[in-house]
Amino acid sequence: MTQPIIGYHQDEYGGWVADLACGHGQHVRHQPPFFSRPWVLTPEGRAQHLGETLACKKCDEREPPT
Repeated sequence: MTQPIIGYHQDEYGGWVADLACGHGQHVRHQPPFFSRPWVLTPEGRAQHLGETLACKKCDEREPPT
């Protein structure tokens, strides 16, 4: 199920996590060549992606929000 990004926070290691409308979180990493998300590195880039949707595996598995 896809869910919109409503915010971001950093995990205990400094990695960025997208806060999804469903209450789950999903890492949004920029680790070329596996993940190319340079927008996650700047506040402006993250702001531009608010409202975008990501596939939420936790919703698909019917896990409660964290």
